[in-house]
Amino acid sequence: MPATPQQITLANRLDRNLGLLHSGSVITIDIATPAGQKAKFRSTFIGYLPKQYVLVQFPESGKLGNFSQYITQGMSVTVRGLIEGHEGAVVAFVSHVKQTLQIPSRIIVLEFPRSVSLQSLRSAMRIDTDIVVKIKVAKEYWLATMIDISVNGCRVLINNGESLVMEKDKAVELVVEDFQGLGNLKFSAQICSFKSQNNGLCVGLQFEEISKKSVIKLLQHTVIAEN
Repeated sequence: MPATPQQITLANRLDRNLGLLHSGSVITIDIATPAGQKAKFRSTFIGYLPKQYVLVQFPESGKLGNFSQYITQGMSVTVRGLIEGHEGAVVAFVSHVKQTLQIPSRIIVLEFPRSVSLQSLRSAMRIDTDIVVKIKVAKEYWLATMIDISVNGCRVLINNGESLVMEKDKAVELVVEDFQGLGNLKFSAQICSFKSQNNGLCVGLQFEEISKKSVIKLLQHTVIAEN
């Protein structure tokens, strides 16, 4: 049965979007164990055959640890990579492991995805993170963890910060110290929400416009950063 115009258009769009990832591009693959443990590993995009499969390099075995045993046929994998020449743009798709190869090198063969999305880091795209930061509140720096980030804002969990007095719209400073070779980054932000939790104080922040370039820089690095 011949393909319909709609099917042809979809196939062309998938091919076009996936083609934005160049061979050799750095990507990350998100995997989860049957028990619900999640991890993100850096890898390399090798290439693809339209409608057939996608090839990616096996992450370094030393970093995979116990997760290597779960990279087997049928396992779901989320792939993300930055698009060269398109600042702040990400290609992302979900697929399943078709098989793994040992020759000529360790390669993961993925099923050709049914959808490939283009996501702009300049939009409301939010990425889960686990970045150690310092937040300056009332002239004092507190150790915290950035648990997610978007171009507009982030959430940080302040360790033992239950005693802090928070106010909405209050200005704060956020410092990321040399995250995976990025160097020190400072962000100006305002408090937009806060909530006490068992393990600390969760604070929602909205970035000031003057910090947007630094935010984009951190977002781009976060997309391809490992756990």
